[in-house]
Amino acid sequence: MQSINVQCPAKINLNLKITGKLENGYHAIESVMQTISLYDYLTIEIHDSDKNEIILSGNNNQITYDETNLVYKAAKLYLETTGIKNKKIDIYIEKNIPVAAGMGGGSTDSAGVLYGLNKIFLCVDIKNLDKLCAKLGSDLNVCFHGGRILARGRGEIITPLEFEEFNVSLIKPINLGISAKEAYTKFSQKNNIPFTLQSAAFSSQGREKREDYVNDLEWAVIEDYPQLQHIKQKYPQSVMTGSGSTYFIINNEFEQETGYWVKNNLKAINFGVKEI
Repeated sequence: MQSINVQCPAKINLNLKITGKLENGYHAIESVMQTISLYDYLTIEIHDSDKNEIILSGNNNQITYDETNLVYKAAKLYLETTGIKNKKIDIYIEKNIPVAAGMGGGSTDSAGVLYGLNKIFLCVDIKNLDKLCAKLGSDLNVCFHGGRILARGRGEIITPLEFEEFNVSLIKPINLGISAKEAYTKFSQKNNIPFTLQSAAFSSQGREKREDYVNDLEWAVIEDYPQLQHIKQKYPQSVMTGSGSTYFIINNEFEQETGYWVKNNLKAINFGVKEI
């Protein structure tokens, strides 16, 4: 048996601007992303077998442990790409990054699988690992490399930026997750209609226009969720990351309050997935 433990960091979007539509139907973005010191952990074990088999397990009942999981798809893609045969791959996922939170939890775990399998089998160079990451999803390349990165395209075209140290705190409504599909759909709908006071109470705070937001997806979804409005009203300098529903604030803290998950005093880090 061979095994490896991989640490997989969350990411935040320091900004996120939607610049158009790509030929494949995805939205084109420009976003400065930053990996932070909140981690999922993978334990990957490789056993000889009479066929290829991928077995997932973990500590979180909000995710599926089958072929629909992006981690499973990453392992399958690696085996198919490299032609490796007769291996049973057991992957245990210790989830600490909230699900459907805009922090790339599924992406970083999938990047971690590609990294971990390649540390064991040594079949793919960095350039082609990047191609595998891009094939699987939008944030994998950022989570794979880590640090401060400008992401373009649908998120897979990356340019490293100069790293800056800072503290970051997170807050998320406990029972609210927003999928990327929902957020981008709402952006398209809202971007194609004239502004209306759908949420007069919130709009009266002076945040009616897309340009009032650092993250275009925050503008797209905030009117539909009082919990997000509560965060923004209480912490005007906070910013939603990704498609939400997590908000972050830099060099400051959130108060603990009922109904919200809060994580204070995390740090920006200059690395991505790595062996521990």
